[in-house]
Amino acid sequence: MLALAAARLGFDTAILTPEADSPAGRVAAHALVGAYDDPDALAALAGLSDVVTFEFENVPAGVVAHLQVLGAAVAPGPLALATAQDRVTEKNFFRAQGIATVDFVAVDKLADILAGLAQLGTPALLKTRREGYDGKGQAWVTTAAEAEAAFDRIGRAPAILEGRADFVRELSIIAARGREGQTVSYPLTENVHKNGVLHRSTAPAEANAATRAQAETIAQLTLSRLDYVGVAGIELFELADGCLLVNEFAPRVHNSGHWTLDACEVDQFEQHIRAVVGWPLGPTAPFAQAEMLNLLGADVEDWVRLAADPAARLWLYGKHEAVSGRKMGHVTRLRPFQRD
Repeated sequence: MLALAAARLGFDTAILTPEADSPAGRVAAHALVGAYDDPDALAALAGLSDVVTFEFENVPAGVVAHLQVLGAAVAPGPLALATAQDRVTEKNFFRAQGIATVDFVAVDKLADILAGLAQLGTPALLKTRREGYDGKGQAWVTTAAEAEAAFDRIGRAPAILEGRADFVRELSIIAARGREGQTVSYPLTENVHKNGVLHRSTAPAEANAATRAQAETIAQLTLSRLDYVGVAGIELFELADGCLLVNEFAPRVHNSGHWTLDACEVDQFEQHIRAVVGWPLGPTAPFAQAEMLNLLGADVEDWVRLAADPAARLWLYGKHEAVSGRKMGHVTRLRPFQRD
C-alpha cells in the first residue's frame, strides 16, 4: 500500500524483502530479494533510492545506520526504530517524557518474574522484550506457580512483565511528522482485539475534547522527542477516569489506520510518503465514519460475498497462503456523519 501510494504521487519504488514474489514487490518498480541486513542488497537499495523507509519495526536498527553511511536519506531514523524494538526501552522512553504507561518490570530470569508478580500483582502479562507482535511472544501469568511455564512459552527470552491495565477500551492515534517538524493527527480510533490480534477498528472514536487533546499531546511529544519523520501509530488504554496509558508505539503505518484509505482524502500511506520525501503533509479530517474489519486466515475466502456488497470496500493484500490468524486483507464500511 505504501508502494501504491508512492506511485500515485509519481514516485518509483524499490522494495527490499527476504520474500520472493512478495505482495509489495509485485507492485513496485524494482524488487530486491535478500535479508534486511545483507550488505550487497543494502548497497543496491541505496543505489536505487533517494529516500528509504520501512514498514516493519523488526528490521535491525543497524541497517538504518548502514544505509545512512551509504548516502541514503532514511526516515524514520534509527532512534525511533531502536526505541520501538525493545519494550523496556520503549516504556522507559515514555516515562521519561512524563507519559503514563502500565507498571512493568524487566525480566532476565525466572526470579525476576516472581519478584515482579509480588510488585505488580496478578494477572500480569509476560512479553518478549524484542520482536513479537499480534499476540506472539506473550503469555499471561495468573499465579506464581505458572511463572516458569510462562517463561518457557516465550523461550526464556529477555522479557518485560506488565501489570494488568484496568482499561475501559483500547484506542489508537495515527500521527505524522514532516521533515520541517510539522505534525498532524488523524482522529482517535477505537479498537477491539481478539486473541491479541486487531479485529475491528471504528473511527472517529467517540471521545470528549479532553481525551482527544490528551492523545494528540502524546503523539506530538513522542514524534518530536524522537525527531521522527513519517507516520506512526500509538496504541492507548483509556482508563475509567479518562487517563490514557500508552501501550505500544509503532514506527510505521498502522493496522488501526487502514480505515483512512476509504474515509480520508489523504490516507496514512500517502501521508507517510509525503512526510519522508519532504512534501507538505495532507489533511487528516475524515469525510465519513468508518468501521474496518480485518480478514484473518480463512476469513478471506468470503471475498466474493464481500466484493458483491455495495456497502463494503474490500482490500486484499496478495499473500499466497491463508494461514490461521494471518492478516490477509480488510474490509471497510462507511457511514455518513449524522447532522445535528
